[in-house]
Amino acid sequence: MPAFAAADGTRLAFRLLGAGEPLLCLPGGPMRASAYLGDLGGLARRRRLVRLDLRGTGDSGVPADPGTYRCDRQVADVEALRAHLGLDRVDLLAHSAAGDLALLYAARHPGRVRSLTLVTARARALGIDFTVEHRREAAALRSAEPWYATARPSFDAIWAGTATDDDWDAAAPFFYGRWDATARAHATSEAEQVNEQAAERYASAGAFAPAATRTALGAPALVLAGELDGGPLPRVAAAVAKLLPDAELVVQPGAGHYPWLDDPAVFTRSVETFLARTT
Repeated sequence: MPAFAAADGTRLAFRLLGAGEPLLCLPGGPMRASAYLGDLGGLARRRRLVRLDLRGTGDSGVPADPGTYRCDRQVADVEALRAHLGLDRVDLLAHSAAGDLALLYAARHPGRVRSLTLVTARARALGIDFTVEHRREAAALRSAEPWYATARPSFDAIWAGTATDDDWDAAAPFFYGRWDATARAHATSEAEQVNEQAAERYASAGAFAPAATRTALGAPALVLAGELDGGPLPRVAAAVAKLLPDAELVVQPGAGHYPWLDDPAVFTRSVETFLARTT
């Protein structure tokens, strides 16, 4: 797997998939190895995906200073990857918690970002967070699902802070629009792919300065939400889009937190249409 050195000497790995214009892909979790992104529903057929393993995850090295797991301190890693690839400007795709990292990068390096694709992404960097009430509202949409009655107590335990590993496993269907064999296989890989120590530090105190970030952003953005996702709810995603100077909102029908799995064709069409407009 190709790799490069971060500014502090940490070895960072990335994977190349597909052909075409590069699309830098930042994984969420937070701090989950990029393998779970796969080929993003077939997007690799049109773009060359550059999937970065954030420091301490996947095939990337563990930093000497754990404080560098904080989101804002990883902005330099994204910039080092851009420079390593020799790209003047980048198209950046971020999923889930990596939305914060992408937004911070775009604010700090506005001249280097051609477009932002934010997939079911967080926006604490803009001062918007997802609440427990948001999560419960989305969960209630699934009440007719055959797994709901068994999974709901575990889901509630997660947001009450009392969840066990078994609860996380039982609540997994809430994060997918379709709880099928593909979703089950995808969910089982999460525990081994997440760096828990890094995840605890990712959004720690000092990571975000929303007012400054909002004023520095300018790149065209796609904010893609799942109709059934609680992080973000579609209306919260709309609020995120309103804070960006040139953004369009797409709510994918029937999708959860991993829309490229729920309906690959709809997902890739949405992203490809947006990227065609910005290149």
